[in-house]
Amino acid sequence: MNRIILGDCLDALAALPDGMARLIYVDPPFNTGKVQRRDRMRATADDANGTRGGFAGKRYRVERHEAGAYDDDFGANYLDFLIPRLEAGLRCLTPDGSLFVHLDWREVHYVKVALDRLLGRERFMNEIVWAYDFGGRSPRRWPAKHDTILWYALDPSNYVFNEHEIDRIPYMAPGLVTPEKAARGKSPTDVWWHTIVPTNGREKTGYPTQKPLGILNRIVRVHSSPRDAVLDFFAGSGTTGEAAATHGRDFVLIDSNPEAAAVMATRLARFAPECVGFEQPASTKESGLFA
Repeated sequence: MNRIILGDCLDALAALPDGMARLIYVDPPFNTGKVQRRDRMRATADDANGTRGGFAGKRYRVERHEAGAYDDDFGANYLDFLIPRLEAGLRCLTPDGSLFVHLDWREVHYVKVALDRLLGRERFMNEIVWAYDFGGRSPRRWPAKHDTILWYALDPSNYVFNEHEIDRIPYMAPGLVTPEKAARGKSPTDVWWHTIVPTNGREKTGYPTQKPLGILNRIVRVHSSPRDAVLDFFAGSGTTGEAAATHGRDFVLIDSNPEAAAVMATRLARFAPECVGFEQPASTKESGLFA
């Protein structure tokens, strides 16, 4: 069932079956008011024409490629864009399914109120804070170093929460607990400390706004079961798909950006996804664009 769909999610969701996914996670545009872009460099050994020095005196030719960009400026119309798409996705959830919406400080408060109206406040389960510590420090206000993930359950009395699948984290003060507890670690709270995707790490695809695999691994393992389907209709770099497939779930990924579809198809090629609306790109080595 692994599938990558290129197209507007309103159209793509309408073609999916009712109740096909146990879990929906979306990381929609944040309405930052600018184009989100990240360039990627490819270094090729070239002693004759290389412009950069490297290990053992070797010279390298560096080529810069745009590895994904999208316009993230919806202004006051942001809710008019997002809420109909979230509502369209709800039909695809199983009765015991969960919806996770990943946002930042710009729009999360407005989306929370809109989703409470759409779903009912009783279906709101958690506000999860993903905290990280990377980037610049404003001299005029407290630097924004967290995102917010809203979790809603279609049925607050019947939803998937695999407590035994929660990864354990170190105690901040291990000397205050027994050695056995310190060795085992503790369960996370609703504040998740996790680094961003390392710039030079193997996980990096070069696509802007890519989210860490560790965050999605936790959500997928705890809120779905093996052989379930996981749906992401703002799929970007495909992190949701990798987390799902790695843990024995199927995935359906939707994005309207051709660059995103190409990145996902390359990243997830080992899981043999069906590519709908586009052709799978050449291999990483041939294209030189994707990790």
